[in-house]
Amino acid sequence: MSSWRIHAIFFVILFAGIGIVARLFYIQVVQGGYYAAFARGQQGEYKDIKDLRGDIFMQDKFSPSNKYLAATQKKWFTLYAVPREVDDVNAVATELAKYLIAWKGSASTSPDVLEEELNDKLAKKDDPYEPLMAKITEEQAQEVKSIGIKGIHTKAENLRHYPGGAFASHLLGFVGYKVDERVGQYGVEGYYNDLLKSKGFILGQAKDLELSIDYNIQFMLENELKKAKEKLAADGGSAVIMNPKTGEIIAMAQDNSFDSNNYSEVFSIDVFLNDSLQKMFEPGSSFKPFTMAAALDAGVVTPATEYVDKGYAQVWDRTFKNANEKIYGRKNMTNVLELSLNTGAVFAQQVLGNDKFREYALRFGFGERTGVDIQGEVSGDMQNIFHTSRDVNFATASFGQGIAVTSIQLITAFSSFANGGKMVRPHVIRGGEPEILGEPISSKTAAQITAMLVSVVDNGFGKKAQVKGYKIAAKGGTAQVPDKEKGGYLEDKTIHSFIGFAPAYDPKFVALIKMDGPKNINFSADSVAPIFSRVAEYILNYYEIPPSD
Repeated sequence: MSSWRIHAIFFVILFAGIGIVARLFYIQVVQGGYYAAFARGQQGEYKDIKDLRGDIFMQDKFSPSNKYLAATQKKWFTLYAVPREVDDVNAVATELAKYLIAWKGSASTSPDVLEEELNDKLAKKDDPYEPLMAKITEEQAQEVKSIGIKGIHTKAENLRHYPGGAFASHLLGFVGYKVDERVGQYGVEGYYNDLLKSKGFILGQAKDLELSIDYNIQFMLENELKKAKEKLAADGGSAVIMNPKTGEIIAMAQDNSFDSNNYSEVFSIDVFLNDSLQKMFEPGSSFKPFTMAAALDAGVVTPATEYVDKGYAQVWDRTFKNANEKIYGRKNMTNVLELSLNTGAVFAQQVLGNDKFREYALRFGFGERTGVDIQGEVSGDMQNIFHTSRDVNFATASFGQGIAVTSIQLITAFSSFANGGKMVRPHVIRGGEPEILGEPISSKTAAQITAMLVSVVDNGFGKKAQVKGYKIAAKGGTAQVPDKEKGGYLEDKTIHSFIGFAPAYDPKFVALIKMDGPKNINFSADSVAPIFSRVAEYILNYYEIPPSD
């Protein structure tokens, strides 16, 4: 054999040996702890620290030292098989089926079907790991161990657990899989994923989160929305409550929910969407206070400025009428909000001018994300006034049609009325210094618009939002819903909203309640205002706020 061939064979053997030694070093030293832990896992002791995750807590006014645990880690077990170790596949499948049926419940699947599925899995002799059932309890794992079926094992895992199940699920989100890694998805879990999760096998890196959400108010709000949806035969409903001075979100709820523990059983991604920050809607008359505040702040009107309502306003080839198609004659700007006059909103916008109207819409943050610390926020749609100069578009926008906002945008902007003109960033983490997003209006304007909104509840269409002994500043809106297929608006569907704060002259909270497609009631003053009243009364009593009247 020639010398070059001998040298070539030598180097092949040498490099192969180096590769084997390197691999053994990686397995035994670098990953030794992992494989040792996995080996222990076959006896039910496996704890992978990288799957540990910080807890999430909510507030509880009645027991401040014992926060409500909203999300935590729980020890579960996975039942799995090593098919090549199983001797009698049919017998093992028959035996296991009895236990799995008992654990799952007889309604989940028939014994014959389950036994056939187990047979298929256990027959895969080349498969070193075949999962049979996830999230079994420690008692169930011990039960399997006591049977002693060869080839059947359990593995302990730290999995995310939500004690409330479906409670606040749209706010919290869930922990799912991204390839082979568990990651937070949607809500707080998604936004704060990097903070909550532990990295590698190092203890102490996962951080707990304390939310500003009050468990009791959240619970009340979810129940109110469910009852309202049924009573109004609505398509759905959502609500947000926040502190207008700090930006802390006190509650965020919607009528539909999913169990965060069993998110994989949800077959439509739409179910996961948080209505308050991921779904846009045309606000209707709930937007009129912003039109009026802009005109007041610019100095083109005062609360006493009058105009003559003819029952309609003509802008180019479009005729805008009041919602109830009535004619009111001479009215002032306070009356415009009290009676929710479309013609008055158009008047205020026209004396303000298109450019100024657009400028104030930007100041209030419409068309932009608020930066709330919940995953998935969208920015709304103000294209009709931000990128065009058509008078008709501005007139339509003055009473909240032709533009789209999110609930979190609307309540953040509205909070400026309750906070001396300052607008703060909404957030769900408790504490911290308020972050001022802007000062869209002066403190004088905020005081003026507050007084006008109090008059809406005391003297106008918002009377059903009253709470005995307290001054409430609020405004309702009934908006048409765009027809996405044919254009224009749907004839048989509206969105009702009601937004306000209390006590009006020293606000402790601002709340927005929205119902989609309520039936048999034409206006939010009759449908949502009573819900607002109940919610406000609960919070005022809960916080033990003395009456202001």
